[in-house]
Amino acid sequence: MTISEYNSCVDSFSDGIYRFVLKNLRDTEVSHDIVQDSFMKLWIKRKKVDKKKIKSYLYTTAYHTLIDYIRKNKRNTSLENSDIGNFESNESYSDIKEVLNAAVEKLPEVQRSVIMLRDYEGYSYEEIGTITGLNESQVKVYIYRARLFLKKYIVSPELVI
Repeated sequence: MTISEYNSCVDSFSDGIYRFVLKNLRDTEVSHDIVQDSFMKLWIKRKKVDKKKIKSYLYTTAYHTLIDYIRKNKRNTSLENSDIGNFESNESYSDIKEVLNAAVEKLPEVQRSVIMLRDYEGYSYEEIGTITGLNESQVKVYIYRARLFLKKYIVSPELVI
């Protein structure tokens, strides 16, 4: 990979990776750092990475860096710890986007990542599996569970007033 090819990759993929990481973390500074770290790792391994798989490599690297950051900061939540049946909130939302963002934020990390890659970034199940290290059927199960949770959350009348 030449310098111009690397710069082309930065121009092509940095915005998408940034959106993906930002949607999961909601922290602009850390998101910038993760994107920069992903491209740094690409530069280090530029001779080993297949040119056809650069996009997948970058998203996979960003995903793993994101997971490492979350684990390090103990922000990882599980579905078992969240109370799916109780959606009471003192806040009234008039904007469905705010409700959806709040719902996505409550998803476990793996489900949030796969739903972001599928519904926000438009990746196929196979591509999501490659990025996350899951097999295709696991990806489908996580997406199904995430959508089910989001549906229950959004339909809750207390939130959509």
